[in-house]
Amino acid sequence: MPLKALFLTLFTSLTLGATAWANDEIEELNPYDADIEETLQRFDAEYERATGLPSHLEDDLMTPMQGGCYRETCYIWAHVNKASQTMNVYIEGRLTFSWAVSTGLRGRTPNFDTHPSGRVYDRYTSTKFPGGNYRGLGNMPYAVFIRGGFAIHGTPEGNWRHLGRPASHGCIRLHPDNGYAFNRLVRSVGARRVWITVN
Repeated sequence: MPLKALFLTLFTSLTLGATAWANDEIEELNPYDADIEETLQRFDAEYERATGLPSHLEDDLMTPMQGGCYRETCYIWAHVNKASQTMNVYIEGRLTFSWAVSTGLRGRTPNFDTHPSGRVYDRYTSTKFPGGNYRGLGNMPYAVFIRGGFAIHGTPEGNWRHLGRPASHGCIRLHPDNGYAFNRLVRSVGARRVWITVN
């Protein structure tokens, strides 16, 4: 996909219903839970019911994970540096964005070097760690899941002052504008053309 077309896609919003997806009985994602995949499958079903959107990128469900691109050879490479609390996004090998992030307190964000899982939400509400609601999209909007319950996602305004230092429960928090941009990049090219490095 040419870069110009990618940016047009990036800022084209998916049509979302007016009602925020939220089930007040849904528990907090615990990425360290041994049953995390079962929990995520329940969340997938609720997300799809409430929004009418798929919980996974459809092309990625049909394509087995296999070799191919790696880091800068992928169309999109997101490098999260825990020491500097930044996320650099490379498109076609060129540094295009550099954003402040918050990774996990006390080293709770593991290292990753992989394609994202293909699970992508626009809306998610954690009731255990509420922290606000960003424009009806919950407190973890625009989530792109890496593995299990670990995701890169936007965060409500109350957490913006923490961006640039560790503050999360294990996920990687971004300003929601940047979370939206990354979410749409992943949606536009598919998880098999995206690589995420966290170290």
